[in-house]
Amino acid sequence: MQQNNYDTLSQAVNALTANGYKEGFKAAENKIIATNSSKEYKPEELKIIKRYRFDGMTNPQDDTMVLALEAKDGLKGTLVMSYSSKHFQNVELIKKIPRANN
Repeated sequence: MQQNNYDTLSQAVNALTANGYKEGFKAAENKIIATNSSKEYKPEELKIIKRYRFDGMTNPQDDTMVLALEAKDGLKGTLVMSYSSKHFQNVELIKKIPRANN
């Protein structure tokens, strides 16, 4: 995948989707769930291909990150995570997802 810097979260997600990262992922209590296909994964069954961070212009609680993930079965998608205190992602589980060797 081409290396890019994006100005907005939506630009990054749109570009990743155009590059085949069409599934949405979310980190539940003890598994990562593919929201469209309802497949469930352990962190070690995924790898982080790319990571983009977006800093809030005026409020640090607006900081977000989008991860391009690929599962061992070939499913590709994105996981969007907010750094605010009101997010619903299991951050500790996300930290266990290994990064791809790029």
